[in-house]
Amino acid sequence: MSTLTVVPISLRAANAFVAANHRTHGPVVGAKFAIAARDQAGTVVGVAIVGRPVARLLDDELTAEVTRVCCLEGVPNACSMLYGAAWRACKSMGFRRLVTYTQGEELGTSLRAAGAHSTASHVDDGWDRPARHRNAGTPGMVRTRWEWAA
Repeated sequence: MSTLTVVPISLRAANAFVAANHRTHGPVVGAKFAIAARDQAGTVVGVAIVGRPVARLLDDELTAEVTRVCCLEGVPNACSMLYGAAWRACKSMGFRRLVTYTQGEELGTSLRAAGAHSTASHVDDGWDRPARHRNAGTPGMVRTRWEWAA
């Protein structure tokens, strides 16, 4: 069994890991901080990137969002470890809430193991609006919001 440790990582390095390994999303533009899980050999096996909430109504300066978590396949507990470490770091910085989202049929097992609670579910209607055209989002995708709160 491999022992994992959580360490800080630059946003550039975390984004490079996401670009190489994430199955659905690419790198993020900005972040508050990023952390990595390393194995005993010092190899990065997962990253978490935490930033401002994407949903502007959640952006109250006391809420942060895990915008990306990416772990290599076959590394047990890495995602849960990163989620838990992200919440502890956020609490220590004064955040009162941390949110993240799952999509589609993802079960949220790592989130539950890290102490998160499912708080909302909705069908994505995309980002396009008559007054503000955007080619973004994933219309029709079910999303579940998960939260940690102090």
